[in-house]
Amino acid sequence: MNQQEEITISVECLKKGKLLLYPTDTVWGIGCDATNSKSIQRIYKLKGRSENKGMIVLLDSADKLDRYLTKVPLIAYDLILNSKSPLTIVYPGAKKLAKNIIADDGTIAIRIVKDEFCSKVISLFDKPIVSTSANYSNQPTATIFDQIDPGIVKGVDHVVSIFQDRVRSVKSSTIIKLEDDGTFLTLRN
Repeated sequence: MNQQEEITISVECLKKGKLLLYPTDTVWGIGCDATNSKSIQRIYKLKGRSENKGMIVLLDSADKLDRYLTKVPLIAYDLILNSKSPLTIVYPGAKKLAKNIIADDGTIAIRIVKDEFCSKVISLFDKPIVSTSANYSNQPTATIFDQIDPGIVKGVDHVVSIFQDRVRSVKSSTIIKLEDDGTFLTLRN
C-alpha cells in the first residue's frame, strides 16, 4: 500500500471513531479523533492507563491552535517555529475537545507535527488526533514497530502498513507547560 492510500484509509478510520496504530513524528503511536470521548476511552482501556494521565493531541498547523484553545500565548508561535525537535506544549484553556482528554485543570498537551504522513492525515481529517505511545501503561516505549506488543497491535482497528521498517533515532517529544502570562516550565526534555 502506498502513502496516499494509507492516508485515505487512516482518515476514514478516524471519521468512524476507530483506533489507529501509526508512525508519528517521534515514535509509533495509538491515535483517534481527539473530539471523540468513546474512542479516547478505548485507548485508556487498551493501554491500561489511568484517565488522570493525559495524552497528547496532534495538529498539522499552529494556525489551528485557536480552534482548541481559549487563548494562545504569542510566545507559543515562536517556540513552535524555532524548535529543532518535536515539541509538545501544555496550554491552559482547552476547548472543543473530548472532556476525557482535557486535564482536570483545563490544560491540554498539543504538538504541531512536521512529519509528512501525520500532517496529511490531520489536514485531510481536519480535526486534531490523539497521540499516545504504542505500549501498555508503565511499559517501555516502543521506538520501532517490531517492539510493539502484539496485544496493542490486535487492540486497534487499523495498523498503518508503511514505515514499519523505519528506524529513527528520535526520542519522545520535549514537553513544556505554558502559562497565560507567557512563562513556561520544561516538564520533559
